[in-house]
Amino acid sequence: MTSVTSDNATDLVKAFEALATDHQLALFYFIYKEMGGSITPAAPGASSVSPAIAEGLFNQVKDLSHDEQLQLQRDLIEKKDTELSRQYGGLGETTKLLFWYLLAQGMDSSDIIPLPSGYELPSAAADLLTQIKTIDFQKQITFFRDIVAPMGFDATNSFTSETSEQPVKSGS
Repeated sequence: MTSVTSDNATDLVKAFEALATDHQLALFYFIYKEMGGSITPAAPGASSVSPAIAEGLFNQVKDLSHDEQLQLQRDLIEKKDTELSRQYGGLGETTKLLFWYLLAQGMDSSDIIPLPSGYELPSAAADLLTQIKTIDFQKQITFFRDIVAPMGFDATNSFTSETSEQPVKSGS
């Protein structure tokens, strides 16, 4: 069991990322269920465009089957190169926060695959949730931004064999 004794957002992010993908997804849902009301007003306020963009991506996800929705969320966390993961990767942090909030709301309405009935967080994730709830609001926002920012696939930060090859210089 991993327990973080610091209220440092960076330590909490590392603890979050150390969880299995499905435990990260579940914890993210519980975070938004318990603290979404205070987080969400901070997210859309930064841009008037964010809600429309987040809703557009959310609607694409909503149209998928529940199995495809779950796979997409896993792909986002695992930074897999898929069309929707690339769209997400190009979003700003504020829009990403709002998108995850919309997913949590969609889980409540069953538009998005819900957690299995009676699901309980594993102890490491439950301990992390407890710690997140005890840090001040600004550190919570920093934590949330730090976990959503790297999710998805960002082609500008990827190096493939095509982009990492250096041109051969001819002798002069």
